[in-house]
Amino acid sequence: MMDKTVVRELFRNKEKYVDQEVAINGWIRTNRAQKSFGFLNVNDGTFFENIQIVYAEAQLANFKDVQKYGVGAAVSAVGRLVATGKAAQPIEIQATHLELIGACPENFPIQPKRHTREFLRDVAHLRPRTNLFSAVFRVRSLVAHAIHSFFQEQHFVYVHTPIITASDGEGAGEMFNVTTPGKEAFFGQPVNLTVTGQLQGEAFAMAFHNIYTFGPTFRAEHSHTTRHAAEFWMIEPEIAFADLAANMALAEDMVKYIIDYLFKHAPEEMAFFNQWVDETHTLIERLTLVKDSQFKRLPYTEAIELLLEAVAAGKQFENNVEWGIDLATEHERYLTDDHFKAPIFVTDYPKDIKAFYMRLNDDGKTVAAMDMLVPGIGELIGGSQREERLDVLEQRMDDIGVPKDELDWYLDLRRYGGVKHAGFGLGFERMIMYVTGVENIRDVIPFPRTPNNAKF
Repeated sequence: MMDKTVVRELFRNKEKYVDQEVAINGWIRTNRAQKSFGFLNVNDGTFFENIQIVYAEAQLANFKDVQKYGVGAAVSAVGRLVATGKAAQPIEIQATHLELIGACPENFPIQPKRHTREFLRDVAHLRPRTNLFSAVFRVRSLVAHAIHSFFQEQHFVYVHTPIITASDGEGAGEMFNVTTPGKEAFFGQPVNLTVTGQLQGEAFAMAFHNIYTFGPTFRAEHSHTTRHAAEFWMIEPEIAFADLAANMALAEDMVKYIIDYLFKHAPEEMAFFNQWVDETHTLIERLTLVKDSQFKRLPYTEAIELLLEAVAAGKQFENNVEWGIDLATEHERYLTDDHFKAPIFVTDYPKDIKAFYMRLNDDGKTVAAMDMLVPGIGELIGGSQREERLDVLEQRMDDIGVPKDELDWYLDLRRYGGVKHAGFGLGFERMIMYVTGVENIRDVIPFPRTPNNAKF
């Protein structure tokens, strides 16, 4: 038997393979059996599009058996690749050999019809075989690769931060406690699943200059919204000898790099999302705007003034607008979608609504924080310049009630050769939702973990 190839290679380099004998392995999406011939739509998982396999009674000794191959069955096929001249199906394989590798019964849940996403979440182990989820999870893989490529090309060091930690990096208290029955003192102190790798990332930034983390984080909050999950992934770079301006420039460059990478490496998936997922069919337009824009910087105080002007002009918000609030999604969307019609950074938030580690500004009221807001969703990235002054950080921890004894090692980073530094956090699933137009976080995680759900 000849070597197998992959469908991606056949579509991307079809001129090389047309009129040649090829061989593939894959799973049947549809089987249209006629009296003396039939058509299999087969997907091998390497490409968004299926490849059509034409099988004829005159060519196959097992023709009658092939007619009965069910949706979901795994097959191996050999045949001549033919150019069809049709845009929708530019190539097909005229089979000379078809072999059943893995049979599939008629009750296979993913039949060739429209299924609700709620139903598909109940068969999450099978949903990657649908058009939507094959596209989503292929894009998820590509975005992960793009993120690593972006940072590696700029000589950032990839740091693996601990999943089990005694530090509450966010000060929110919504952490999963880690215990083992009968071994509560296994670590000698209470420990939790991490909510962020930032604090440990700062330690490595003080040695390697520029680093990034990319790993799972956990939040024990009972949120049932479409944007929250108990387990999700975070990208958290830290850059030493850097201020807030450098931090925003890095975040902007990273997002543009990811979008450009997807346009180049997943055009079929992006066209699918634009046509079938985004209700306005403007996904590609919005992403292109972000890729080509120069992001505006807007202080929080000015953002509040713009929102108040909108209220005075008759704009109605469900959430009250006043200085000191944390901007709601509707406020962010107004700024990006209605006022600026472009992505922006909002900076210098009130200190009372931000974390203890953010650098206190000279006004004593705000911190050097930034949120990246993009059209369509609002906040995509949050970050800050970190407080490098030991005395100011200690006072801030005292004011908020963050225990210094548990984070004495973190204070050491200021005692021993500390420098100004900055960083941000990008929720990986938030990014996937943004570039695909998929609105529910449960549909961009292979096996989502949410309140009352840890299936699979």
